[in-house]
Formats: sequence, C-alpha cells, structure tokens
Amino acid sequence: MKIKYQLLHKDKNSEARYGTITTNYGTFETPIFMPVGTQATVKTLDVRDLKEINAGIILSNTYHLWLRPGEDIIKKAGGLHKFMNYNGPILTDSGGFQVFSLANPRDISEEGVTFKSHLNGDKLLLTPEKSITIQNKLDSDIAMSFDECAPYPSTYEYMKNSVERTLRWAKRGKDVHQNKNQSLFGIVQGGEFEDLRAYSAKETVKLDFDGYSIGGTSVGEDKETMYKMIDYAIKYLPQDKPRYLMGVGEPLDILEGVERGVDMFDCVLPTRLARHGHAFTRTGKINIKNAKYKEDFTPVDKECDCECCKHYTKAYIRHLIIANETLGQRLLSIHNLRFLIKLTEEIRQSIKDDNFLTYKSNFINKYLKK
Repeated sequence: MKIKYQLLHKDKNSEARYGTITTNYGTFETPIFMPVGTQATVKTLDVRDLKEINAGIILSNTYHLWLRPGEDIIKKAGGLHKFMNYNGPILTDSGGFQVFSLANPRDISEEGVTFKSHLNGDKLLLTPEKSITIQNKLDSDIAMSFDECAPYPSTYEYMKNSVERTLRWAKRGKDVHQNKNQSLFGIVQGGEFEDLRAYSAKETVKLDFDGYSIGGTSVGEDKETMYKMIDYAIKYLPQDKPRYLMGVGEPLDILEGVERGVDMFDCVLPTRLARHGHAFTRTGKINIKNAKYKEDFTPVDKECDCECCKHYTKAYIRHLIIANETLGQRLLSIHNLRFLIKLTEEIRQSIKDDNFLTYKSNFINKYLKK
C-alpha cells in the first residue's frame, strides 16, 4: 500500500503538528528524525540498535546502492528491507545530492546528469527515469523525486532555470513510477528566492505527490536564510500530506523546522560527529577528546536513556576515541541518534499538550547555556 498520513493535532500557538505515517512496515509518529543508512547500514549500528533507539524510519541512498551492490542484486534479495534484515520503514533519496556534488554545471542537461563515479572514475548518467527505476527495485516505502540541488549561492537566473528543470524531471519520474506499494515524494527547490520557492511549491503540489520535501537547504547558507527558505515554501504545501526537510539534523534547526510545520528530518550529522568524538548533550555539543574528560566518570548526558549513557562514562569513551577503537564511535553514534530521536519524542508530547513553544524555549536556553 501507499503510506497513509494522519494529522492528529496542531499546536495552538504555532504551526507545529503531530501525526502518524503508516507504511507496509509499520506506523511511526511525526515529527521524527530519520537516521541515515547510506549504504543499507547506519554506520556502526545494526538493526537491533535501531530498534533500541526507537528509530521510526531510516534513510538509504539510491546513488550509493546503484553503484554497489547494484539495484538488481537487492531486488533478487527481496528488496532493501530483506537485504539488510530491517523490518521497519525505509525512505530512499534520489541520489541527486550526491550526483550534483560530483558533477560540473556543464554536465547537467535536460536528459539528466553526467558525472564520474567516486569509486572508479567511470562515466555515468543518472536521469529522473533511472533514479525512479532504481528506487522501484529497492522497494523502499518512500522514494524521492530526482531534482537538482543547486549550489548556494546561485544567481536568480540560474535558480529559475533549475527550478523549471526540476519540475520537468519530477513529472518524468512520476510518469515512470510503477511500484504500487511505494510512495513518491516531490521536492521543492528555489534557493533563497521567495517567488521561486513559492512557484516551485505550487507547481510541485499540482503534480499530486504522496508527500513533499523542502530541498536545497543546509548547503552553506546561514541559519536565517535557511529558515526563510522553509517559510517561503511550506505555506503552499498541503496539510493532509507529510512535509520533509532534507539534510537537517542540528537540534535547534529541528525545533525551528517543527515550529514551521515540518514533519520529517534526516542528516548524517549525528554519526559523523560521533566518528570524530563529538556528542550532543542537553547543554550543547561536547568534544569527548578534551583533556577535561580524562577522569570524568559520568555519562555523556545524564538525561539520556541510551545504552551508551546507561552503561559507560565519558572517561571510557574518551579512551576509546583516542585509541581509535570502533566501539567508541559506535557508542557515540548510538547516543547522538538517540538524542535526536528522544528530542522528537519530547517535541511530539509538547505539541499534544499545546506547549511546544515553551518546550522549545526551555530546550534552547539550556542547550545554549543561557
């Protein structure tokens, strides 16, 4: 079946909304943060860890799975869920962000994008049709349209042409989408330009996707510009379908997105930070490699309920990170992901209580140590 979104409650004092999304592999509540499992694995975690941290849905990447092991192998395995032994909802992104980071502007044509593989330098072409066909074979619960994630900053003229092309690509992708059990989301672009964001949103909605994403944020712009990008687009997205802010995973940005009516978030940030010894805490990010934690026998975050914080100390994890032991990266990854998932759990409760803005203010004051 296609996903089913239910809007269950709106906060009385903001656009924040609480809902549920039902898929073939279960129901999850929104707002939600999605761990990123780029290559059919969330780095250093297994499926039992994902269950333990209460991950509602995870994300995998079309580009990387196309290159290896290949979509046909995953299809032979019975789809992505069976291939990675994950019995929960999965969203696959289109590969657009990765492809455009490897391509030059001259490599973008109406047909698609020509670029060199980051693995062996082979010349490749990814088109809207190819991206959707790959995702059909991966059999994720939610597939994403193939769009151009234009660089920031871009000129108005460049962005206008990019938005028009993304809309044409969205229609082409939708026309070849054949997996009846998979939902397809459209993506709104437009950079920092209010009229282009509005136009992109309105025209994308006309194509009648199962959900809508706001793309082209968190690509180098300042925070205020990012929040304006959300504001410019989200007012035109329907209330009865999910809204997804792509590539955003800072706690404060999640709160800002929720206040504006966003339901879904994803980012590689929590696991990337963990691999470098950084951790989220209620009083801000910390670098566990700092010497002051050498004899600190307290949890990373006393308010966290993850396995890392329940059983290990900063001193031990610092030792593991300094010694380049994988367990240290794994424990911090578990913690950082659980931190963001727990944040969205608390956000959902605050929305149900019509208390989101108070929760947001209290969280920010503590996080920034005001």
